[in-house]
Amino acid sequence: MNRTIIALTVIALIFGFNSTVFCADSLTIGVVNFEKILKESSAGKMTQKQVKAKGNELQQKLQDEKKQLDEMKKTFERESLVLSPEKQQEKKREFGKKVNDFQKMQQAFAQQFKQLEVQLLNEMQKQVFAIAKQIGEKEEYQIIVEKKTAGIIFYQDQLDITDQIIKQYNLKVSKTN
Repeated sequence: MNRTIIALTVIALIFGFNSTVFCADSLTIGVVNFEKILKESSAGKMTQKQVKAKGNELQQKLQDEKKQLDEMKKTFERESLVLSPEKQQEKKREFGKKVNDFQKMQQAFAQQFKQLEVQLLNEMQKQVFAIAKQIGEKEEYQIIVEKKTAGIIFYQDQLDITDQIIKQYNLKVSKTN
């Protein structure tokens, strides 16, 4: 009885594996490299430019604020010799408040920058995935995966449809501008 069950199991496994092997010939897979699209497409370059411009703007505001803090500190150090202890304490508290405000500003700017970056990348990703879906439907791909998020270790170059997506994405962006 046990031999019969084992034999039937082995036969079922053999036929089960063979059917997947036969199906593998018709499976069409595409691979997309989103990082390459970000670097090489015109929309990706515009997105990077926007993110960099916002980062530079926020950085400049922080530098201006830091200069004001440095000037305030120098003024306090110069005046500390002639100020009464009460005035020194008041100036220290005022300076401490400014330092705390500066630190909060740094955190707020970092969060604002990150939100902008995520928002722009998400918008771009939606558009790229829509184009990948169109290509997949048109060229009858069964699966299209993103290289980084899928955790792909190896793939053959002919599976990569990134350049095709970049071309269509650039066309789409040039038509909207």
